Amino acid sequence: MKLIHVLSEALRAMLANPLRTMLTMLGIIIGIASVVLMLAVGDGIKLFIDKQLSVLGSNLVIVQADSRKAVGARLRTGTVQTITLDDAEAINRLPSVKGAAPMLTTYSQISYGNDNTNTQVQGTTPISFAIRNLRLAKGIGLSEVDIASASRVAVLGKKVAEQLFYKNDPIGQTIRIDNQSFQVIGVLDNEGQSFDSGDIGEVVMVPISTARVTLIRTATPRTVQYVVVQSKTTEGLNDMVADIYDLMRDRHRIRAEEPDDFRVVNFGEFAKTGEAIATGLSIALGFVGAVSLVVGGIGIMNIMLVSVTERTREIGIRMAIGARPSDVLWQFLIEAVAICLVSGIIGVALSAGVASAVSSTGKFEMAIGAKAVGIAVVFSCIVGIFFGFYPARRASKLQPVECLRYE
Repeated sequence: MKLIHVLSEALRAMLANPLRTMLTMLGIIIGIASVVLMLAVGDGIKLFIDKQLSVLGSNLVIVQADSRKAVGARLRTGTVQTITLDDAEAINRLPSVKGAAPMLTTYSQISYGNDNTNTQVQGTTPISFAIRNLRLAKGIGLSEVDIASASRVAVLGKKVAEQLFYKNDPIGQTIRIDNQSFQVIGVLDNEGQSFDSGDIGEVVMVPISTARVTLIRTATPRTVQYVVVQSKTTEGLNDMVADIYDLMRDRHRIRAEEPDDFRVVNFGEFAKTGEAIATGLSIALGFVGAVSLVVGGIGIMNIMLVSVTERTREIGIRMAIGARPSDVLWQFLIEAVAICLVSGIIGVALSAGVASAVSSTGKFEMAIGAKAVGIAVVFSCIVGIFFGFYPARRASKLQPVECLRYE
């Protein structure tokens, strides 16, 4: 009952001057909202990165020709190399590699009946589905038989299938890719960015052998544009990259003093860059939140000192009828904490509204988790205790006789 009485007294003191209390709370509200949004932005960026990597596939790198070096004068005459199917097969045999998929890509006109679209066509192999986490909504994927026989079959991205067939079943239907007939055998379930920043839902996948014969011309019969490679474990990704460099330099007969004629794009580096950006944003927002909390805390200290002065006679009466100095200290300290706690709740509600508005745009997902709410509550209490202690202690040190004389 005593705690309830103290809390009711704290609420009464806050409502005695509502405008002054709200202005005092404003700094804490902004500070707590900034702290919560800081955590939400950081979590949102990490979630975005994880989502994109899950679409691309985990533990992946791309091996492609480095045109900046391959066509320059720095290489010996006759040593200009391209990535080939033989390179892909050699990479696939490395102990650290789970799978390697050679790729050929182009943009082609896709048509069915009177409907048509211009989209990316990817010539690839069956292992590409596994290492890129590609799921099928219906039908089947490419097979080794399709590769060996250069079958004219295609797997459509979800958006391409919807555009061409609407609600009809595309499986078994014949589409035309650059006026070449292909039978649809499957539809992907994935959406999100592909390797070239396009949408995986807007691609058409065909056997790489078929793409080479009917759609894409290459410098030599076994040339590919790039190879997608997956490591066996996340921990072994860097070792796999080192193995690829050693293998490719040996296969392309590149001397020690010569630059590579290929490059390895590591998606793990993109994740590190994204996390660094998230950390930077979090620090910036955290600094704003810290400044606001300090300003708000100073405001609370100020209002509590004013409150002590205004209630000097009340303090004297309480002590005269038996209140101990510790009771007075707790009274004012709880009032300070109550102001900060209410401010924290309002700050969380404000940040939740901002996060909901941002998420509703569909461009960036922000969610206020239990962790953020817990941190906001703890921060609110700490600020209340830290900045409210001095006024509370000052009130507890007042002498009853002097207080009763105060006009």
